[in-house]
This record gives sequence, structure tokens and C-alpha cells, in this order.
Amino acid sequence: MEQQNDLQKRLLIALVLSFLVFVVFDMFMPKTAKNLDNNATVTQRQATPTTQQTPKVVNNTTSTVQSVGQNAAPVSSIKALTTVTSDRFIYTIDEFARIAQVKMLEKKYEYEGKKLELLNPNWVKPLEIRFADTTLNAEALKTPYTTSSENLDLNSGTSKVTFTQKLSSITVTKELTFYKDGHYDINIDLSKPAQYFITTGQRPNADHTMYMVVQGSLIKKTNGVVEIIEDGDSEGSLTVPNAEFAAAFDRYFSSILYNFEKPLNVSTLTIEEEKALLFVQGEQSFALHGYIGPKESKILKSIHPKLTDAIEYGWFTFISKPLFKVLEWFHGLVGNWGWAIVLVTLLIKLILFPLSYKGMMSMQKLKDLAPQMKELKEKYGKDPQKMNAKMMEMYKKNGANPMGGCLPMLLQIPIFFAIYRVLLNAVELQGAPWILWITDLSVKDPLFVLPILMGASMWYQQRITPNTMTDPMQQKIFQWLPVVMTIFFVTFPAGLVLYWLVNNLFSIAQQFVINNAYEKYKATKATVQK
Repeated sequence: MEQQNDLQKRLLIALVLSFLVFVVFDMFMPKTAKNLDNNATVTQRQATPTTQQTPKVVNNTTSTVQSVGQNAAPVSSIKALTTVTSDRFIYTIDEFARIAQVKMLEKKYEYEGKKLELLNPNWVKPLEIRFADTTLNAEALKTPYTTSSENLDLNSGTSKVTFTQKLSSITVTKELTFYKDGHYDINIDLSKPAQYFITTGQRPNADHTMYMVVQGSLIKKTNGVVEIIEDGDSEGSLTVPNAEFAAAFDRYFSSILYNFEKPLNVSTLTIEEEKALLFVQGEQSFALHGYIGPKESKILKSIHPKLTDAIEYGWFTFISKPLFKVLEWFHGLVGNWGWAIVLVTLLIKLILFPLSYKGMMSMQKLKDLAPQMKELKEKYGKDPQKMNAKMMEMYKKNGANPMGGCLPMLLQIPIFFAIYRVLLNAVELQGAPWILWITDLSVKDPLFVLPILMGASMWYQQRITPNTMTDPMQQKIFQWLPVVMTIFFVTFPAGLVLYWLVNNLFSIAQQFVINNAYEKYKATKATVQK
């Protein structure tokens, strides 16, 4: 009995501590490269491009992109050719027909009282074109475009603008059609053939929080393979033929180039600080689509359902995505993300309840069997094999399972990590209120009420849970866990703290239900024995 309860307590300590280690590592340690696969074979990174299953022109993409990589259009150019305005954003397009800035107009995206601007003005900008011919490329990066319209207003519907660049040997025409949801169509025409590339630009630079979430570049192939290159992990180059989209992303926002009708040929170029810059290879007459804005599931799904694959949650994406879909469904029912978190937590508890019920009932039985276990130890202590056999016989006779309480706890570990990722990465929680003082679930509780309640509920849960720990060190760790968790969660997003608090409250309620059920079980058993 003591060994079994000690095992379960160790598992609980391991669960909490592993979660803390995971979060600390995620926040402060350098990122390592990882591929998210969706049950497909991962694209292999390579120092030189593969020659198999790649069109001839793509075989030279990597070396060609590297040759023009150091020759970007000037970052200091701030002359705006065209301004695109909607009720949600303002795009500024500069003299090189690049998206120079995106200003989010919705109040929920404001940062320090200012409208949020997504792009770092000193970084490579979306829709920049680079030519394979270095002489032509040098000329193109010095020659401004002209525009057919200086101002576009999307509030009245779709708007189109044409940019023209006249070079000494070629004319480039770039036609952009903008839509209110943030996506746009791109049509590029060259007056004569020339090899060139168009970039997503470097990722948005809109997240200024302390959380070191996944950010960098993402490429999805037509066969379902997803390649993620986090900032700081780019080495050499990567050539990806048959891609559906290429995305440069931070915590909440993404710049995407995509085409689901005709596969794209995508290459990466490693730039400063080992970041990957994405390029899509163009054609003389080339059409594709783009999006720049929040990674909001509803918006991306309305543009094209496959674009939701641009939303990722790190290692636990395969669990996090279904959890987010459930969270989104509950939000559709109640219209509040806070209450949706409460309902998701309740659903998880209900799903695990049958296992928890059996496990905790088994623990109660083991508790009552403690005197008999002590007798067996005294009687057969010198014969461990016979003692274990007698104990197993006693377990079987009384319907007790020594490992019954461990499985529900083990199942919670990946769920905790997955829900942590969802609540940390979901842009839908930004500016989303719950009740009273909680006006933004993506930032910390301004009054620290939720973390304090979370710690108190964790402490009370320990009080009503049987504890037979004999190791003084384990006892101290177990006693101080509520304090450690409270301090740790003080700066965490309110949505995440809300989940943990509600999980504790439901666990307390579950413990009372099981305790009452066991008392009835014992009363019935005593009546039958009489």
C-alpha cells in the first residue's frame, strides 16, 4: 500500500515538475530543429539540392538564390507607392512593390497603446522579387516600380492594383488583387523569360512577450509533409518541390504564399542569426496567392481550409490541433473563450473519469487493505516471492489494482502539454475577455486572482487526497508544489491559469464523488457480509 501510494505521488510530482521543466526549457533554452509530419515522411534537409523528382530549372534554385541572397532591395526605402485600407488593417506597399508594413487596426492587437505593426522595417519584406541573373538583379533592386493606384479602399469590396518596373532588358508587371480577409492574388508577367524568385519576406515581428514560442519558417508539401525551420536552426539550404504553401510566422501572425491548384517550388536561404528566408520560384507568367495577418483559424479556413495547417503548436501539434477544434466548437456555442476553456477542461475530465474512477476506487481499497498488507509483510517478509504471491492473491480477491491509479495520471501529461501550447499560441485569445477583471486571456491576470486561486485549489486537493509518503524529501516537494506553481503561474496568460484552476476544481469535485461512492460501496459490502 505504501509503495503504491508512493508511486502515485511520485507520478503526480513527476507530472507537475515535468510540466515546469517543459515550460522553462520552452521559454529559456535554445530551440532545436524539428519536423511536424502529419503521418508522412519528413522532408530531408540538404546542403545541395536533390536532382530527383525536381524540374531541371529547380536543380539550380539553391545556388542561384544564394548568389543573389546578399543583394536585397534597400531596407531604408520608406516611400509608399500604394496604401491598401480596410476596417481591420492597412497595407503599405513601397516603391519596390513589396509589402513594407501591415498595421492592424483592431483594438485587441494594440501594443502599449499603439496600433500593432507586424513587420520589422529592417528585415526582408514580403513580395520582393530577386532575379537569378546577378546583373539584372542588381538593376532591379535599384529601379522603382510605378503604380496604377495610390490608394485602395477594401471597405467597398475587392481592389486591384498594377505595379510596373521597366528595366533595360525586361519589363516586370506585378498585379495584386486584395480582399478584406487579408489574402491577395498575385499575377506576375515578364516581357521575356528570366529566372526569378519571390519571397514571403522574413517572419512578422509582432510578439513582444517573454514567451519563447515557436517562430520561423514553415513549408507544407502536397503529400502532407510539413517542414518547420525555427529561428536559429537554419543550416545550409533546403529545396522543397511540390509545395502547397510557404509561411514565415511568429507566435500569432504569418506571411504566406500558396497555391493549391499548381504546386510551388520553394527554397530556403540562411540569413543572419541562422534564420531561413523562403523563396518561391516564379515563371514568365506566374499566378499564386498570398496572405499576411493573424493565424486565426476561422479566417484561414474561410480563405481555404488547407491554410489552417499554417497554424502549428510545436511537438504536440497532433494533440493540440484536435483540442483547439473542440475549444473552437465550444466557443461557437457560448461565444466566450474563457467559458470555452472551462467546458474543454470539463470534457477532458469526463473522458478520463471512468479510468480515474476505477483507479481511485482501487486506491481506496488498497488503503483499507493496509493492515492485511502489514501482516503479510511480517509473516512472509523473509520470503519476498511468497509475499508478493499472497499480496497479488489478496488484490484479486478484493478487486484492487495496484497500478490502477497511475494510468489516468500518465494520460494527463501529453494533454497538459498540448493544452499549454494551444492556450499560449491561439491568437483568438488575444484581447478575448472572460469575466469581470479578466479582459484579455492572452496576458497575465492583472490582479493575480487566478494564480492565487489555482495555488489554493492545488493545496486543498492535496489535503483531501490520501498521502502515505514516507520519504521526507518527497513530502517537502509535494507540500511546496502549490507555492511553486503559484509563483510560476503569476506571469502566465490568464487563459492557461484558468485551465489549470478549473482542472483542479473538477479534480476536487471528482475526489468527493469517488469518496462518497466508496463509502456506499463499503456500507453495501458490510451489509452483505452480515
